[in-house]
Amino acid sequence: MISCSMRKRTIEFYRHNLTSKDKNACLKILDSIFLTTGEAVKTFEQKFADYMGAKYCVGLSSCTDALFLSLKYFGIGPGEEVVTTVFSFAATSNPIEHCGAKTVFVDVEKDTGNIDANLIEKAITPRTRAIIVVHLYGLMCDMKKIHSIAKKHNLKVIEDCAHCIEGMRDGVRPGQLGDIACFSFYATKTITSGEGGAITTNDAKAYEWLLRARLHGMHKNAVDRYSKRYEPNNMEFLGYKCNMTNIAASLLLGQLERIQSLLKKRELIAKLYHHGFAKNPRVQTPATAPNSVHARYLFTIWVDPRKRNEYISKLQDAGIRVSVHFMPISLLTYYKKKYGHKRGDFPVAEKIGDSTISLPFYPKLTAKEIRYIIDSVNAIIR
Repeated sequence: MISCSMRKRTIEFYRHNLTSKDKNACLKILDSIFLTTGEAVKTFEQKFADYMGAKYCVGLSSCTDALFLSLKYFGIGPGEEVVTTVFSFAATSNPIEHCGAKTVFVDVEKDTGNIDANLIEKAITPRTRAIIVVHLYGLMCDMKKIHSIAKKHNLKVIEDCAHCIEGMRDGVRPGQLGDIACFSFYATKTITSGEGGAITTNDAKAYEWLLRARLHGMHKNAVDRYSKRYEPNNMEFLGYKCNMTNIAASLLLGQLERIQSLLKKRELIAKLYHHGFAKNPRVQTPATAPNSVHARYLFTIWVDPRKRNEYISKLQDAGIRVSVHFMPISLLTYYKKKYGHKRGDFPVAEKIGDSTISLPFYPKLTAKEIRYIIDSVNAIIR
């Protein structure tokens, strides 16, 4: 039974976890001289690298920029190919296109939605230069298998960790087996600065290049040039403009301190959802993997694809804001036109894409809201 008292209230798909302490930290930056890349960014980079178990971190304006810079660092361009999952947001593959390389899609595992490592080698050609993996919903891919494939074929591995800061699989953290890992701090992410991203790497040469590439290829940033006395700055190569600001870093630092406690809250909500849907045969949830820690970025259910849109409308009518993650990239107009993709090319991803509904899933959900969501889903999807 759906509670009548809840029907008039909207449960947003996402609410951020910024506290008064986070906001005060941001106000201090706003009252300071340097709003752009400076000490707050450096502090965040050090702390984030430590948390991820990486040697280096470079703060950026988005995960999309992180993927783009990673490809540019490896010199990937026209005439070359990059293998990646077909089931993600377009931001995963768009940087490949912007580099002038060819995007080669691979279908996904039917139980998790992650790239099917068993299909990767079939997609590799003499023109393949790299593999981009996505740790979907917060579950890491089988990085040991993917690392082995990449080593065999002398390919670079770039990890799209937009969904997976807190995860682990087989004792491996995001970025520890890939050459470069890319992170997102977008508005709905588990820690957020509204917009933002980062790269972690253990490659000192990549780190030095990335620091310059994010700021036009310049040797120094504004704080380095002006904080003590003016020093001339040299542009060493043609770079880009995608640096993180002190404003963004100030918002992220406090959340990073709370990241494990926020994960525990999401794990509790996930358990409540799983228990609440356990007796409903028309509601499925993606599988996890043995020996893994799920980052719990999204809680997605899979339903009858013939009724999915109807279910979404009814949930919205009940005041529950939901989303869809994702439509296969191959079916987006740009990729269909360029590569001639059609329905049936990636059947597993297409089935999941037609079936998926993402529910509200964040620490600020109340017990009453969680109960209402569970009751509504079970009443509507039956």
